[in-house]
Formats: sequence, C-alpha cells, structure tokens
Amino acid sequence: MISLTDIIKYFHKGSVNEVFALNSINLEISEGDFVSVIGSNGAGKSTLLNCIAGVFFPDSGSIRIGGTDVTGWPEYKRARLISRVFQDPLLGTCPSATIEQNMALARLRGKKRGLGRGVKKSDRDYFREQLQKLGLGLEDRLLDKVGLLSGGQRQALTMLMATMIRPEVLLLDEHIAALDPKTANQILNLTQEIVSSIKVTTLMITHNMKHAISFGNRLIMLHQGRILLDLRGKEKEGLTVKDLLTQFYQAQGEELAMDSLLLS
Repeated sequence: MISLTDIIKYFHKGSVNEVFALNSINLEISEGDFVSVIGSNGAGKSTLLNCIAGVFFPDSGSIRIGGTDVTGWPEYKRARLISRVFQDPLLGTCPSATIEQNMALARLRGKKRGLGRGVKKSDRDYFREQLQKLGLGLEDRLLDKVGLLSGGQRQALTMLMATMIRPEVLLLDEHIAALDPKTANQILNLTQEIVSSIKVTTLMITHNMKHAISFGNRLIMLHQGRILLDLRGKEKEGLTVKDLLTQFYQAQGEELAMDSLLLS
C-alpha cells in the first residue's frame, strides 16, 4: 500500500542549521495496517508524515501509494488518496462554517465541485446518521458554527470528516495531544472504531508508549531520522513500556556504552 524507498530529507542543507531529518528511510506498509509511530522530539515522525502527505518533497528517494508513484505529486493532488487529522483541533475544520457545511465539503473530497445547491435534505439526513455514531449530540446541531464546539467535539468531527469518503491512507499526527486525558481516550476509541470498520491503512504518531503498544498491529520507533524498531505480530503482542524502553536503549547502543563505563 505505502512504499518508501531510500527517503532522504534535509532542512537548511549546506547551512550551519542543517538538519538531517530522514536518513535513508525504507518502509513497506501493507494495506489495512494500523501503524503507531513513536520517537523523541526531532526523531523525524512529523517529517515522515509530511513527506507522505506531500507537504514537501524528499531530497531523494521515492514514495508509492497503492502502486502509484506519488513522489512528485503536490499535497493537493495527494489529498485524493490521503486524509489527515492534525494535533490542533482548529486545523481540521472551518470554524466560521456550520457543521453541515464542513461535512458537505468533506463529502466532496476528490470530486469535481459544481455550482449546485450546497446542502440538500438527503445530505442532512446522511450527516445526522453519521454524527449519531459519535454520541455527542452533534446531529441536532447541524447549523451551529464549528467554532462553537469544544476541542474534543471538533476533533471527533474531524475524524468523521476525514473518513466519510474512505481514503487510501489516514495520517494521524498526534491527534489527541491537545486534548485532556478523558477526551483523548474517547477520540482514541473512536479512532479504533473507524479504522477497524473501514479497514483503512493508518499511521498514527504518538508520544505515549502505552497508546503505541495498545493501538495498531505494528509499531515503529524513529530516532534521528532512522527506523530503530519495527515490531509487529508476536513481537508486539504482550509488549510492555519497560520492554519498549529497553529495546530503545539497546537500539541506540546505550547498554554497550554503560558496560564500557563499568569495565573502565
């Protein structure tokens, strides 16, 4: 489904501020995989998602989605294949538009837009049906401006809008980081329900190791632009935070460094 081959990405190349953001990333993600992506700040997590989404192009390497080479496609063109939910609940919706207007726009993703009536009665019936699944009472607030919603309500709406038209790939960029713990758990559970029901290939960035272990069928850890760990199947089953930390340190060679200190 997603194939990354020898992806290299620099920022400020050739300057004193040069950053080697992605270091020869090779990654094959199968259709229907739900991949949790973790790593420290600056590990390359968001850079990886931005490269897949087409926010910027890699300096070298290739990106294929569903067998199609999209390496040179701009972000707007890849949006036909990719949906994305951001960390900031304000980014996924238009606050000055109503709930039904936002949903109407989301329903037209990848389609030609004409000058017909924006929201029809059949559309409203469909929107109410979809919103009822959230259990937030939003189905009775179709004419409310989205800017009046709480952060959790907006993020739930964004998740719904991102998947009303099933994308090839769903990118979740720390989509619960700005929410309180209770709301974050609600959005995570909603995420699991949506991903499972439509079987969409998903990459979810998180800093929370428990969430990375609990959600998805595969876990990838990035460090300094490289893939340190790639766990799936039995390797991921029964994994604990302690196990994950141990593997992280081992992958960095820190145990060896500590042993050297003990022997000196």
